[in-house]
Amino acid sequence: MLFPRLLLCLAAWALCSSGKPTERKERVVREAPLSTREHDDAQSFDYDHDAFLGAEEAKSFDQLTPEESKERLGKIVGKIDADGDGFVTVEELKAWIKFAQKRWIYEDVERQWKGHDLNEDGLVSWEEYKNATYGYIL
Repeated sequence: MLFPRLLLCLAAWALCSSGKPTERKERVVREAPLSTREHDDAQSFDYDHDAFLGAEEAKSFDQLTPEESKERLGKIVGKIDADGDGFVTVEELKAWIKFAQKRWIYEDVERQWKGHDLNEDGLVSWEEYKNATYGYIL
């Protein structure tokens, strides 16, 4: 009677010890960086310009003198300050970021649409989509 129990325990132990461990996954999802520039708060604001203004707008700021840059940033802050009280609240900043994201999305959709609408009729046919996406393979 002892032998079958011992055999059963050994079989269970062998089964459990030879199992493959589950793959360990990180809890934090890493997204693409907002900028390709090195981020150093004390030295450079280039990273913040890319993240806040977008890459294209930040490039135009790179060409400006410090005075022109301050003037343009002041205009942007005036647009962010929706209630006009002279301060930017967290809600106003969130609304501005959403606005900037939507603007970028719409501009990108327009650019993509122009690239797919080969005959420029305002519509993208299946043939145009295949040609723009896959080339003339299909």
